Amino acid sequence: MVASGKDARARMRQVIPGGFEFVYDNYNALVFGYGPSDRPSEAVLSLALMPQWVTLCFLKGAKLSDPKKVLRGSGNIVRNVRLSAPADLDDLYIRRLITDAIAAASPKFPADSRAPRTVIRSISGKQRPRRPR
Repeated sequence: MVASGKDARARMRQVIPGGFEFVYDNYNALVFGYGPSDRPSEAVLSLALMPQWVTLCFLKGAKLSDPKKVLRGSGNIVRNVRLSAPADLDDLYIRRLITDAIAAASPKFPADSRAPRTVIRSISGKQRPRRPR
């Protein structure tokens, strides 16, 4: 799972046009959030690494067009996709959803091509085991 998480994060960093990557080492998961500014409330995507799977979250996913019904969730705001492998991030449909989420961000992501700047936001003292059962 560690290799899958590293691979998924590397693929996301290639797709995100600058901006910021927020790291949250929470009780349940290691989460990387991606946004156009240093304000976590403006993040539009996140990658949640759980012991048994990786989930790509669209933090304003309810507004995205999803004719194939790939996005999971029924709330008013967030949608997600559970990735079977990091290579799922290269799927054309998933990539279009990511691109649409980035394009809809407010404020806009910077127009440069550098990787997102990483900011450690939270590390929980108490965490669940990271190994799958």
